Amino acid sequence: MDISDSNSVLDAFKAPWNDGRGDDVPITVFHSAANIRFWERVKALLHLSNFVNVRGTQNIIDGCHNIGADILIYTSSASITTRSNQFWMLPWKKFPERFIQILDDDTPIPTEHELFFSNYAASKAYAERLVREADKSPIPRGRLLRTGCIRPGNGIYGPGGDILAGAYLVRKINHTWVRNIVQSFVYVENCALAHLLYEQRILEFAQYGSSATADISGQAFNITDPNPPVAFGDVYTTLTTLTETKFIDLPPVLMLSIAYLIEKYYLARMFSPFWSYILPKPNSDLAFLQPSLFNLIQVHLIFDDSRARKAPKEGGLGYDPPWTTMEGLCKLVIEWQKEGKREEERYVMGGQSSFAAGVETGWVQK
Repeated sequence: MDISDSNSVLDAFKAPWNDGRGDDVPITVFHSAANIRFWERVKALLHLSNFVNVRGTQNIIDGCHNIGADILIYTSSASITTRSNQFWMLPWKKFPERFIQILDDDTPIPTEHELFFSNYAASKAYAERLVREADKSPIPRGRLLRTGCIRPGNGIYGPGGDILAGAYLVRKINHTWVRNIVQSFVYVENCALAHLLYEQRILEFAQYGSSATADISGQAFNITDPNPPVAFGDVYTTLTTLTETKFIDLPPVLMLSIAYLIEKYYLARMFSPFWSYILPKPNSDLAFLQPSLFNLIQVHLIFDDSRARKAPKEGGLGYDPPWTTMEGLCKLVIEWQKEGKREEERYVMGGQSSFAAGVETGWVQK
């Protein structure tokens, strides 16, 4: 299914089910597809992210209305509240202005494009707004569509392919300059659990009312692993202990300087037919190394998911994730070794994955 194509989405949603269940069974749609172009920040290129993240999300919402889906749970991103930074500082300053960011569900989403860390975050923020505004909109047979958004903290990692820890395993030799940076991670099974809990809360409210849970549809929840945020260095130690993966440290200032040069090269190819013909296309590792990447990984990002952990009657999801970050990394390595250390199901090479390319599909539960 191509979610950027409204006809493709509608055909997929109208496809017959062979399980024999009737039309009165509630339908839940989990929308997790995304185009993760985190390396672009120029607004003129925003349409490349919007193609899947915004148009695709609107097509999913329209499909839900058309077939009468009862619940839509959207995989948003906690990074939509992450602010861009200015890393070139005056000599007497020690840290950038937003070097440490502690972000919760109430943190305001930027209103100016330049404040988003990248085009990806801007497009995901707009898509999240579409989903939240669709809450309680009418669907066939006199019912209402209930929606909700899960904001995974920074990167999702785990078996099946990711552009974070899984990419480290595939590359084997990784260059880094963020060993000391502390951030919130989220294991894929914890993330899946949060989606299912949101669905459960909405169903419980529809069946039992406020005696079982608060009405939380139309909201967004940060979620992370249950442990305190970890340093990238902790992730590196775990992976080098369990595998042959290696990490080579590089100077951050040097890498930032190179990132600005690569961005100029990248933009020259994107906006000039002449240079796009003359200059060779950069590989994924080089294309990724642009200033917007530093806005995401060169700052301490701590996502507060305490609201999601509240009891259902208190307006939370009852989120109690079972996998710590270290346990999730160990599980990732075990599954990777079981697969013969091959490239993972979602192709990863030099940090690129099909998830990053925007071809991961959502799934429909009926």
